[in-house]
Amino acid sequence: MTLSVVILTLDAEATLGRTLDSVAGLADEVFCVDSGSRDRTAEIARAAGATVVEHPFEHYGAQRNWAIDNLPLTGDWELHLDADERLTPELAIEIRGLLDGAPAALAGCYLPRLVHFHGQPLRHGGMYPIWHLRLFRRGRGRCEDRLYDQHFYVEGPTERLSAPMIDDMRGSFAVWKARHRRWARLEAEQLRRGAGPRPGVIAGRFGGSPVERKRALRRLYEGLPPLVRPFLLFAYRFLLRGGFRDGWWGWRFYWHQTLCFRLLIDWYLVKLRLERDPIRPARPGR
Repeated sequence: MTLSVVILTLDAEATLGRTLDSVAGLADEVFCVDSGSRDRTAEIARAAGATVVEHPFEHYGAQRNWAIDNLPLTGDWELHLDADERLTPELAIEIRGLLDGAPAALAGCYLPRLVHFHGQPLRHGGMYPIWHLRLFRRGRGRCEDRLYDQHFYVEGPTERLSAPMIDDMRGSFAVWKARHRRWARLEAEQLRRGAGPRPGVIAGRFGGSPVERKRALRRLYEGLPPLVRPFLLFAYRFLLRGGFRDGWWGWRFYWHQTLCFRLLIDWYLVKLRLERDPIRPARPGR
């Protein structure tokens, strides 16, 4: 069976080469959906034989679904990556074996994501494995209609592969924090809209898929007091789940991505709620 790879890119010259190298010899076609890169991203992609398609960026879910709906994909299977993600050699071999002998009923596969933060693999703190459904039969998968933390879903049986996909976070720390400020605003807006079930969004369910269980746990987290819950989550990840074992870069990751990022989400959420329901001063005499 054949494989189409779709990579979302934006100013990704520092990492895109590794991503493309990791699918070389595995992918039958590679598309880079670029949203206005001003560096050498397009040049690197074309030099590796990828097709570059420009499309304005709204949010990850919308961009991924646009790619599914509009790219001339011909592969029997689709693999969706970001430009800072790459397959390990073991995962590439595992995917090749799956393509050569996948059961006819199989709709998609979850890949375990391993974060590398400035070269430090984060194996503790509940950070590994984080399961992402990125590999599925053409026409069987969609991405959630969420502003942030979107996941793919399929209709039909799935299985988990064992070798990891690397999420290589090695760019500028200032850029990393700027992205988290943008993501915090999107997540706060998502929370303000409410977490009720709706079409195109994966609901939480403890007995379901890895993403459904994650959503069920998040629902418990969202029931905790705002501006307090980030400290509880940090203590859980860094102390109880052993995040301190991931070294200096692990400390920086958990401090900024777990505590500061979640505090920022709650701050934006409080701000949005005040803008919607401003506190009015009491009338004289009351």
